[in-house]
Amino acid sequence: MINFLNLQKINLKYQQEIEETLLQTFRSGWYLLGEKTKVFEQNLAEYIGSDHALGVANGLDALRLIFRAYIELGIMKPGDEVIVPANTYIASVLALSDNGLIPVFVEPDAKTYNIDLSKIEEKISPKTKAILIVHLQGRIVFSEKLKNIAKKYNLKIVEDNAQAIGAEWKGIKSGNLGDASGFSFYPGKNLGALGDAGAVTTNDTELFETVRALGNYGSNQKYVNIYKGLNSRMDELQAAVLDVKLKYINHENETRREVAKKFISGITNPKIILPENPADENEHVWHIFVIRTENRDALQAYLTEKGIQTIIHYPIPPHKQQAYKEYNDLSFPVTEKMHEEVLSLPISSVLEEKEIETIIKTINEF
Repeated sequence: MINFLNLQKINLKYQQEIEETLLQTFRSGWYLLGEKTKVFEQNLAEYIGSDHALGVANGLDALRLIFRAYIELGIMKPGDEVIVPANTYIASVLALSDNGLIPVFVEPDAKTYNIDLSKIEEKISPKTKAILIVHLQGRIVFSEKLKNIAKKYNLKIVEDNAQAIGAEWKGIKSGNLGDASGFSFYPGKNLGALGDAGAVTTNDTELFETVRALGNYGSNQKYVNIYKGLNSRMDELQAAVLDVKLKYINHENETRREVAKKFISGITNPKIILPENPADENEHVWHIFVIRTENRDALQAYLTEKGIQTIIHYPIPPHKQQAYKEYNDLSFPVTEKMHEEVLSLPISSVLEEKEIETIIKTINEF
């Protein structure tokens, strides 16, 4: 079986360094809010180019805390609206509804899978306070027009950067394009922890300090609580592992780009719609490689039979989930068609040449 993702093989590449740093952390006797987290935060901020980076418990919390901080700062309030892509993973929407904010869905561009920037302005109302852009599948979505729209309507741009660490737009890394950004270091991400972890980056010092306090029980001084906060902190073990792997993220991304190029040039089956490789390859880090076909379920069954594991990202869009039944009657044809057709192929830095060739050959014979 060609696994969709072999996390063991990926992490074993850095076995010696990871084991050494874990042993150091274990022996230190300090497991939360310590030196390992501080160093990783500094290195992440330097890599992204932001003034601040803050480790949190997971990617969802990163986004939840950003919007909660904006509420605490009086910039937003429950009932305000936030533009969000209709085809995103549900975490993007959960971060809004958890704060009493209203998601306003916008269709994606069928070529890039990202939010259609040309459709954003028509969805803006007096209640709109932010645009949540999601760099889906590892591809940046950004433009000068988007910046101008945000400035025109006095909107915050928040990045869901769970899938695109290391991607660049005009030399600026994802996570430093908007006003604040949320990262996920779920094990399967391009930069993955050995468990759950996330981060927030921003150049806004007041927002940064508010997010830090909110994630620490609403406290910036022990036993003094200024907010009704929550517990969302990156532990020292995850920070230690992430700091090792951060050194190699550019190599990881470049290897993924090479695999994607081989898929795009090699898969010629007319039944398959391939993802678009951007003119500037730095805009995409290929967290997942998603193809589309009207015969998706049949293709997945066929590939499974041939020993190739695939995953559907994602079978049900947020507005059709039972959790958001208040939006079930909404219609987003591009999103809905996309969710019926998408299929993610194996892609990683440890995919072997013979496995790549097998995947291409098998799909072309479908």
